[in-house]
Amino acid sequence: MAEIKQVLVPDIGDYKDVGIIEVMVKVGDTIKAEDNLVTLETDKAAMDVPSPYAGVIKEMKVKVGDKVSQGSLILLLES
Repeated sequence: MAEIKQVLVPDIGDYKDVGIIEVMVKVGDTIKAEDNLVTLETDKAAMDVPSPYAGVIKEMKVKVGDKVSQGSLILLLES
C-alpha cells in the first residue's frame, strides 16, 4: 500500500531562513533515495538537499525564493 511521506529540510546547522535557489524536481517525478530535491544558499555556501526516500512526488510545498529552516516541509512523496 502506498504511503505519503513528508520530506523535511534536514539538519543544516544553525542556519535559519535559508533561501531556495533551485528546485530540481516537480509533481509527478519519480525519484530515488539520495536524488537531489532543492538547492539552499546561505551567505557562506550552497547545499543540495537529497531525498531520504524513493517514490513519486505528489505535492511541492516550496518554490525558488522561499526561505526554509531545519524541519521545514519541502514536499509530499508517495512511497
